[in-house]
Amino acid sequence: MATTESILQGVNVSGQVTDFNKKILTKDALAFLALLHRSFNGTRKNLLQRRVIRQAELDKGQLPDFLPETKHIRENDAWKGAKPAPGLIDRRVEITGPTDRKMVVNALNSNVWTYMADFEDSSAPTWDNMINGQVNLYDAIRKQVDFKQGPKEYKLRTDRTLPTLIVRPRGWHLEEKHVTVDGEPISGSLFDFGLYFYHNAKELIKRGTGPYFYLPKMESHLEARLWNDVFNLAQDTIAIPRGTTRGTVLIETILAAFEMDEIIYELRDHSSGLNCGRWDYIFSVIKKFRQNSNFVLPDRSAVTMTVPFMDSYVKLLIQTCHRRQVHAMGGMAAQIPIKDDKAANDKAMEGVYADKLREVKAGHDGTWVAHPALASIASEVFNKHMPTPNQMFIRREDVKITQNDLLNMNVPGKITEDGIRKNLNIGLGYMEGWLRGVGCVPINYLMEDAATAEVSRSQLWQWVKHGVSTAEGKKVDKAYALKLLKEQADELATKGAKGNKYHLAAQYFSGQVTGEDYADFLTSLLYNEITSVGSSSPASKL
Repeated sequence: MATTESILQGVNVSGQVTDFNKKILTKDALAFLALLHRSFNGTRKNLLQRRVIRQAELDKGQLPDFLPETKHIRENDAWKGAKPAPGLIDRRVEITGPTDRKMVVNALNSNVWTYMADFEDSSAPTWDNMINGQVNLYDAIRKQVDFKQGPKEYKLRTDRTLPTLIVRPRGWHLEEKHVTVDGEPISGSLFDFGLYFYHNAKELIKRGTGPYFYLPKMESHLEARLWNDVFNLAQDTIAIPRGTTRGTVLIETILAAFEMDEIIYELRDHSSGLNCGRWDYIFSVIKKFRQNSNFVLPDRSAVTMTVPFMDSYVKLLIQTCHRRQVHAMGGMAAQIPIKDDKAANDKAMEGVYADKLREVKAGHDGTWVAHPALASIASEVFNKHMPTPNQMFIRREDVKITQNDLLNMNVPGKITEDGIRKNLNIGLGYMEGWLRGVGCVPINYLMEDAATAEVSRSQLWQWVKHGVSTAEGKKVDKAYALKLLKEQADELATKGAKGNKYHLAAQYFSGQVTGEDYADFLTSLLYNEITSVGSSSPASKL
């Protein structure tokens, strides 16, 4: 077998290695990353190219459908996913958020069942955010994460079992430019997964759970197959049993919605279910069909979970998961408590209650919240209506979802100037935070992440592209969009803190709202602004 030193030939690190993070950036861990990269990066790049080819087909008017070549998988009732892993049997309320030390402590102290620690949409992938997040999780697993910030102490509670930890690595499309292998940046997915898995898998097993992941942004079952191969190689390499690792897949693209059975099948020994990633799903519908005028949607506020295409997606996800005996997880409540307005806060919390009630009655096995204060509302609803650890026994055999149901864009609502300005505010507000290294931005008492910013810019692009008119009678064209963008950026920049980045955000945003250029992801578009690639050091010399 190759030695660590020989594997590290061609591996370079340009991110800063400090006393704080050097326990993560060990030679053995970097050799493990190199092994993953050399084994899987070629496949990853081929799958990304397959996305480009698929998009070209959609641009020509082709519509997705259930795959004829995998019909035998969908129609076979005999196969099932893995039985729930330790710590993942009851997942009724999950809190999500970035991996900064304060968030990690607060999330693990919340009255929830699991914590999804996020390296993806609620984190801006600066080197410090990504590598320090790994340190924080390493310390939290070993219960040595307590710290002081000024006069305030942050300590893990000791009066109850802590929530099960689940980690969301970045999607297949993102790279980590601060580590290169043989001259290529390593995949952000493999970097996030690899460091967490290498350092913590055995420790997690020793403590009664395991290395569990949320897998984002997939567009086909072949991308799930790649994750399964990664899991198998990783487990074999550190000599733990296959099936110990688990992945819950976020169904947050319209193409994945047509391959839910196949995605569970590919991961079946490692599957812990599917999740409704609602905002990314709406973004995906607009993005994938952006050239098709039949898919123009009204103001974001009108695209609720009860409109036909969203309702169909939820029903099919629950039916598919329960047929395969894995968890069907609900979506995010992004609200933040409104402390200075009781009436407004009461109304917002009533909305959270109603949303969670819809989810539990539909058959979901659990749900997401973004703020610890919402956990009690979600728990109240699920405890009342789901007295069992999950409700996989609700098979939803009444559901019959077709291609037309998933693509039914009959969404009542209007396109308004207020809707345009709200999209601009959310897009600019999020991008400005991201450019400062913050990936989770409170705007109008909602915790916005990359997905909601993507919906905002994609809607604007779509409206300009297809020359729609607002309810006020104004045609939405390039000049109008740029005029409103300038007004909103100027207003935000004036009100914002000194040294804010609203005008830099507007520069990037202006290229994304004119119905012309369209970046695959905002995060890819902005990434170079937050990298700190300096002189690189060979990994063998660290």
